[in-house]
Amino acid sequence: MKRFFSFAAITLLFALTACSGQSASTSVPPGQYRAVLKTRGGDLPFGLDIQPAANDPKTYSVFALNANERLRMDPATMQGDSIRIPMALFESELVAKIEGNTLRGIWRRRRVAEQVQTLPFEATKGYSYRFVPEAKTTTSLTGKWATDFGSRTGRVDTVNAVGVFEQKDNRVTGTFLTPTGDYRYLDGNVAGDSLFLSCFDGSHLYLFKARYNQANKTLVGGHWSGVTGYDPWVARFDPKAELPDPASLTFLKPGAKTLNFSFPEPNGNRVSLTDPRFKDKVTVVQLLGSWCPNCMDETNFLSPWYKRNRQRGVEIVGLAFERSADMAVSGPKIERMKQRFQIDYPIVLAGTNDKAQASKALPDLNAVLAFPTTLIIDKKGQVRHIHTGFSGPGTGKFFDQYVEDFNRLIDKLVAE
Repeated sequence: MKRFFSFAAITLLFALTACSGQSASTSVPPGQYRAVLKTRGGDLPFGLDIQPAANDPKTYSVFALNANERLRMDPATMQGDSIRIPMALFESELVAKIEGNTLRGIWRRRRVAEQVQTLPFEATKGYSYRFVPEAKTTTSLTGKWATDFGSRTGRVDTVNAVGVFEQKDNRVTGTFLTPTGDYRYLDGNVAGDSLFLSCFDGSHLYLFKARYNQANKTLVGGHWSGVTGYDPWVARFDPKAELPDPASLTFLKPGAKTLNFSFPEPNGNRVSLTDPRFKDKVTVVQLLGSWCPNCMDETNFLSPWYKRNRQRGVEIVGLAFERSADMAVSGPKIERMKQRFQIDYPIVLAGTNDKAQASKALPDLNAVLAFPTTLIIDKKGQVRHIHTGFSGPGTGKFFDQYVEDFNRLIDKLVAE
């Protein structure tokens, strides 16, 4: 299923498709759709809610549906008998021909230069189930699961993730926590002795399948990601499963007390922690990338938080590590991110998202291990806390605990 085409070739293909067949007056039946991407691991289902815009009959509001998340895509537009649903932040889109209550086409994502990855896509209106329709089951997977991605043994000898699931009837929602972030909103079903989970957010494409062994309470299966990724995985039910402390993984090198940097914003203005805006302020430094959905979850928390708290004497600065260090390429992506999340604090281009290169860009740190990583700096300019990764809202109580701890620390530093 691995497919690479030039961006120009695919654009031409769909321009020709859009100009053929039905007339330009074709419209999309509004409502909820059960959408499917055809991956190497099989069908990857997710929900779509498509509604016409109030002021333009050729424009649609579209949301991707995963568990409790309604993820807003960019405004969708008609092109002849086809609809184009973009997610510009992640340089991806769904393009499909309208055939009654069915959409058929492709998902495509730009990777490097003119190369894009594609997968077949289709969606049918009127269905809300994920993998299988709602049904009763005696299997319950609610709880925490010590998980090892990469294990081919069927045994959990190491733990590099913790699954947190909640089940109602045969529907399962939850995510996997890892030391560098979470797998966002997973949604799926139990069918017989098998678990199926999936997520689509415009960037991440996750499909999980596993067989449940009730005798020893283990799950053994496979995980398909994107167009080509695959990992076996095994999990053991364990209410006490834990990950390493996220405050212990990234730290300052011996002798360092703060973070020294000077990077440009897209407008060319250079930003450093020695700038007057940060003087005598508690400052949050966010290592992120516009390509990173976990970073977007954190930004979705930090942007409104900053609006509510900036008058207390706090500042935020984002260090963006993008796929290209060329401002002409990455500057517009940073600006799109700022516009989407209504970010009022500066975002600078710090380098590329290669972690080795990112570590060189911030030599005061032992390493950059994850995007996002968050540093909290006191009024004297000294780093007081570093949090690797981010437990987003898809993790439920783990996100709530993060927000509580974050606010408690900020309150303490503001009061000093």
